[in-house]
Amino acid sequence: MNQIGDDSLHHAAHGLIGWSDFEKVMICAGTVTQVEEFPQARKPAWKLWVDFGPHGIRKTSAQIRDLYAAEDLVGRQIVGVINFPPKQIGPFVSEFLLTGFPTEDGVVVTAIERPVPNGTRLA
Repeated sequence: MNQIGDDSLHHAAHGLIGWSDFEKVMICAGTVTQVEEFPQARKPAWKLWVDFGPHGIRKTSAQIRDLYAAEDLVGRQIVGVINFPPKQIGPFVSEFLLTGFPTEDGVVVTAIERPVPNGTRLA
């Protein structure tokens, strides 16, 4: 096999993706503008509306109530994946994926170290 073929097999075996795959994922910064209760959720969750600047205001549900009160989320910049198809969650349609890291205490929302314009894409 040639070098390119060997690399492709090696990467596939280890779950690696190419740069072009990563470029397809729109990971953007946005600011939480509104948080509401989501009593219909199976696990405790918030409904969040986030301003992604030129990409508009999008909503999602997030199981982050263990670590975050509603008033702690409004005004906070978050990181979201905004180009997944909408997902029906009970009576609510989620329009983006809020990113975070699961811990024993709950999901820790991905933090932005200093403010960036809403809609800025991860590079």
